[in-house]
Amino acid sequence: MPDLTDSLVSLIAALDDRQVSARELLAAHLDRVERLDGEVNAVVTIAPERALAEAAAIDATRAGGGAVGALAGVPITVKDAIATAGIRSTGGAVELADHVPTVDATVVETVRRAGAVVFGKTNVPRWSGDYQTTNEMFGTTCNPWDLDRTPGGSSGGPAAAVAMGFTGFEIGTDIGGSVRVPSSFCGVYGHKPSFGVIPTHGYLDHPGFHRNVADVNVFGPIARSVDDLELLMGVLGAPNPDDAVGWRLDLPPAAARDVDGFRVVAWLDDGFCPVEPAVLDVLTAAVDALEAAGARIDRERRPPLDPASASLTGLRLISAATDISSTDAEVDAAIEGGYALTHRSWDEMHRERGAIRQRWAEFFADVDILLCPVTPVPPFRHVQAPEGSNWIHSTLADHGDRPYGDLIGWSALIGSAYLPATVPPVGRTADGLPIGVQVVAPYLHDRSALAFARCITEVLGGYEPPPLAS
Repeated sequence: MPDLTDSLVSLIAALDDRQVSARELLAAHLDRVERLDGEVNAVVTIAPERALAEAAAIDATRAGGGAVGALAGVPITVKDAIATAGIRSTGGAVELADHVPTVDATVVETVRRAGAVVFGKTNVPRWSGDYQTTNEMFGTTCNPWDLDRTPGGSSGGPAAAVAMGFTGFEIGTDIGGSVRVPSSFCGVYGHKPSFGVIPTHGYLDHPGFHRNVADVNVFGPIARSVDDLELLMGVLGAPNPDDAVGWRLDLPPAAARDVDGFRVVAWLDDGFCPVEPAVLDVLTAAVDALEAAGARIDRERRPPLDPASASLTGLRLISAATDISSTDAEVDAAIEGGYALTHRSWDEMHRERGAIRQRWAEFFADVDILLCPVTPVPPFRHVQAPEGSNWIHSTLADHGDRPYGDLIGWSALIGSAYLPATVPPVGRTADGLPIGVQVVAPYLHDRSALAFARCITEVLGGYEPPPLAS
């Protein structure tokens, strides 16, 4: 039996080499969730019957010498914000407490076609709208490195499940950092792809199932190695169903493969969203180690934009993209805070984003990779928000009552411009809390971000199981 905290690639190899059957591997994952998830609370729905039948069918096909898919027999959980046919899918909202979709989200259909065996759902905040992972149905998901702290959000359940070895991989969603923040906080790998590369049909952000593609929102893989991310990007890259007839994906190759072949800028701190010393120390040490390994890193150069203004533009666009899932009280709070947009004001922000994207393109004309923080703080202690505040008035008490909204500063700056970003783990704080870094590449140059993340892993090491995973 392979170690369930091994990489996805290793699990596939064990299945292909007949070291373990699909049914045995599924049983091991189900047992692991039952034994270890009590305190973490990452997996909120278990649906073993269909999964066991699918695993048995894969074993029979293998035994008969038949062809199987690239993910055949890998047991997985799916973020509860993503529709799964025949398995309860709630979006973290009581309005969908008993919702069982009849069709899969496009990404779920894709991985099932490749042979992945879906056996459960992982926790999310209500409508995926928070950097913590809690809701009134399933309670709070905790960080497997420190149960008093959050795993991040909104893909906190997925990232914690990956860190704990509950699943072969996960598919997260990211509007304002929801793949990147949990990956960093849980010490795993995540990739936020360029906008439009992975289909988002089947995203649950309000009671009505729909085929709309929300501005900014992307789906991206969460896993335990860069090899896993690259494999999954190859499987998941596809059109939304409505675009399939005229759609083709041909991403450029990586700018380089070796650490000294990339032109890199490190932007590790800035007054628009100051980075806490505990995070900055880890990021600085990582850059030092990369330079010692031969990386060419410019620590002074900056993109030709006002980061505070660009981040605020991103935040307002993100707010508009999530308004459909907001309560009246949350919309009122957004109006009060200046984040709610009319269609005309959204169009003005969208035009400003176009100008910001052009400035990013100018920056990346002779730069391959930007390294920057995921969040300005390490994993923080669980926070309770005032009812109806939409977190606008909340603070991070363990960071000097820092405004909660600061969490989105660096992620909005990158994500709202449609840029790809890979998050590998790069170290831990003095308190043992994981820290990741955003490896940002030009639009559609996802392979460059992934390739440099591999270089980082070769220099610094990668995923390590948290103590609770043993």
